[in-house]
Amino acid sequence: QVHLKESGGDLVQPGGSLRLSCVRSGRIRSVNNMGWYRHGPGGERVFVASIHSDGQIRYAESVKGRFTISWDTDKKVMYLQMNNLKPEDTAAYYCNADVVTFQGSRRTFGGQGTQVTVSS
Repeated sequence: QVHLKESGGDLVQPGGSLRLSCVRSGRIRSVNNMGWYRHGPGGERVFVASIHSDGQIRYAESVKGRFTISWDTDKKVMYLQMNNLKPEDTAAYYCNADVVTFQGSRRTFGGQGTQVTVSS
């Protein structure tokens, strides 16, 4: 079983920075991609950023130039560096991982989320 655990969420003032982490555990064969999503006030799931094994990195237009996604060499820890935070970035942030499991099937797993609140 694959587990994802997010951390790093906090209350921060507008213009501030945070770094979110997502730690993956459990045996797998490979990682296809990992990403960050957030749930807005209405509960809708919104794409934030993703990083892929082929080297591609994608961002939502609303965070381009402010957020940076990365992962460690083993693809066990993924980060989201968030700079120049705005009140509209307030949300619960979730990570997910698209992997090939130890049993050989492709599956997507998600974490429990970490809350980011941007307010003065």
